[in-house]
Amino acid sequence: MDGLGELDERISHCRACPRLVDWREEVARTKRAAFADQTYWGRPVPGFGPHDASLLIIGLAPAAHGGNRTGRMFTGDRSGDVLFRALYDIGLASRPDAVGADDGLTLYGVRVTAPVHCAPPANKPTPAERDTCRPWLVQELNLLRPTLRAVVVLGAFGWQAALPAFAAAGWPVPRPRPVFAHGARADLDGLGLYGCYHVSQRNTFTGRLTPEMLRTTLSTAARAAGLQVAPNGAADQERTDESS
Repeated sequence: MDGLGELDERISHCRACPRLVDWREEVARTKRAAFADQTYWGRPVPGFGPHDASLLIIGLAPAAHGGNRTGRMFTGDRSGDVLFRALYDIGLASRPDAVGADDGLTLYGVRVTAPVHCAPPANKPTPAERDTCRPWLVQELNLLRPTLRAVVVLGAFGWQAALPAFAAAGWPVPRPRPVFAHGARADLDGLGLYGCYHVSQRNTFTGRLTPEMLRTTLSTAARAAGLQVAPNGAADQERTDESS
């Protein structure tokens, strides 16, 4: 097992935040009616993606009936459907959705993680919980350092949580610290940092974040990371051609 594999294993056994432990385990016991026949993961959810990723996507925290159920980041919820669809459209994911940890989804050059690894009540971790979880993100950043070239941060919470983690991992963060906005960009000594509205249902249902906006941000960051990106829709056409 390599460094990131060991880190993921350690994260999955963390019990540092009592409120989050109680909540994630209560959700796993009571379940949602639609998933009553499934066994919930009910533990911290580690990052997902190749260990030599050049692009990192940082979210907020696992969803109670998404990652907390499936055991994989952004898997099994509508936010993940939007994110992985966009990655698929630009050629960085092997399939357009993520339904379970065993669905065969592969990410190409991209890893997905979060500053808080347990599902929080009302999707709102406390500042203390964010800070307690930060060392995991710092370690993940250190292990990705040899290949990491760009980062997309989804939402203001992730942005505020990520900047101190980058500083702790040795990347120089500009002062004053960059302010979050959709389309915000900052350079951390050669590491490109990109802000993007979170792929929450509130943002995607209201049109605050459209699929085109998401694809554009991901494509820009992916190119900065040295990844080959398919034009919008090209990935779908290539797959159709291959199967015909």
